[in-house]
Amino acid sequence: MSSHDGMPSLSEKEILITGGAGFIGSNIVEALVDENEVRVLDNLSSGSRSNVPDEATLIEGDIRNDDDLDRATADVDVIFHQAALISVEKSMHHPELTHDINVTATLKLLKRAHDESARFVFASSAAVYGQPESVPISEDAPTNPTSPYGVSKLAAEEYVQLYIEEFDLDAVILRYFNVYGPGQLDSDYSAVIGVFVEQATTGNEITVEGDGTQTRDFVHVQDIVRANLLALHSEATGVFNVGTGESVSILELAETIREIANSESEIVHVDARPSDIEKSRADISKLKSNFGFSPSVSLEKGLATLI
Repeated sequence: MSSHDGMPSLSEKEILITGGAGFIGSNIVEALVDENEVRVLDNLSSGSRSNVPDEATLIEGDIRNDDDLDRATADVDVIFHQAALISVEKSMHHPELTHDINVTATLKLLKRAHDESARFVFASSAAVYGQPESVPISEDAPTNPTSPYGVSKLAAEEYVQLYIEEFDLDAVILRYFNVYGPGQLDSDYSAVIGVFVEQATTGNEITVEGDGTQTRDFVHVQDIVRANLLALHSEATGVFNVGTGESVSILELAETIREIANSESEIVHVDARPSDIEKSRADISKLKSNFGFSPSVSLEKGLATLI
């Protein structure tokens, strides 16, 4: 079941990856395309055609469109649903669009997963927790999202849970914490790392919002991919956090990046972001015990490969 790079392997399956031209989706495609028939459904609004390997089939279409979904899901064994509107800021300005893309389209996919008896792996987000009461955050912590994006992910999760319980769908919900890694560019998943790396390597001031004591659990995209693949090898269904179980303050992050980049950049403090989450750290014990997951890329190692 394991392959040469420590990733669990899967072979000879028909696999659909929505959003497979994007940052996380394309990394999942890479891990599976050698031994499976992989198709990608992506409208290329934020993903790029060049992210999709030639061996995969790219269906350029929209997850809200019934014809595109029918084509993409026909005879499929597994669906990794990664496509979403992920910008918190954009969701604030376009809540209905966010709902259409993140909730309605997920519901359409769930119905098709059920019709095809496909295993369904849904990419959710730590945004469902909102401002946590305490850390580390376990899966049964209160959910109190603070943006239409967070609300949409929670609503979609509820539909996945409903399909698990009432329609016997074989499904897993993965709540990603702050994902980073190569190919991320200006992705919203963990934009701060991209910004700091850019500032440190160009010699500009590194701008820390607020006092920098806010903490985040940064998880490397390779560990996210591993969690997705492990989700296919487990009988478990339901909700799982995906993070490292460790957190770092934004100020420490800036200092670490400056050090790794051998940068002379000065760290400066700018206005805090309104309603910024204070503390965030995943409790990953459920993921460990059910999937045998443990994070393999330390923050220092992950940052070094980026820089």
